[in-house]
Amino acid sequence: MSEGPAAATKPRGILTWALWGAALVGVAAVLYIIVQSSSKPQAPVPGAPAASAPKTLMSKWTPPAKPTPSPDYVFYDQAGKPVRVADFKGKVVVMNVWATWCAPCKVEMPTLAKLQAAYAGQPVEVVAVSIDSEGEAANARLFIASHEPLKFYHDREMKLPFRLDPPASGAPTTVIYGKDGMEIGRVAGEADWSGAEARALVDKALAAD
Repeated sequence: MSEGPAAATKPRGILTWALWGAALVGVAAVLYIIVQSSSKPQAPVPGAPAASAPKTLMSKWTPPAKPTPSPDYVFYDQAGKPVRVADFKGKVVVMNVWATWCAPCKVEMPTLAKLQAAYAGQPVEVVAVSIDSEGEAANARLFIASHEPLKFYHDREMKLPFRLDPPASGAPTTVIYGKDGMEIGRVAGEADWSGAEARALVDKALAAD
């Protein structure tokens, strides 16, 4: 008689272990699916927009609509001497309008320094003109000093962007002038000035009569 209850509970124990085993198999199957899904490249969703590629310098390049001379506007060099773009006539001028409060301006400045270094001894002048206030001019000067061989230029009245034709849409704006002082084209926004695209533009300007 004592074997009756034990015999009755035995099938229940077997059933419990079977249920646990099935549950573990199910969990393992779910984990396998998750791992496989994460390790395989996902197929593109039909109709979804493709990821946009970074904009190149030339995709931002805008030639002038008409022959445009440099503005007859005074800014100042690091010694406080008044300067105009026309004073660099005979050189290719890469004029960059920037400010210390402009994050993209500071990001691209090392590439402008590399561009100037690449044309050492040639008639190419990278003119980075700060439009910082007088109170921030000292910080702007220190920032340029850390990016040799660039020189410090300051627009004390902060009006240079509006004297361009057409006016600059914002900072940074970089304008390239030929050796005759006429605008070749410009880039609005941050760009990489250390690469082949920038050198091709400068080389073409240098080769022009």
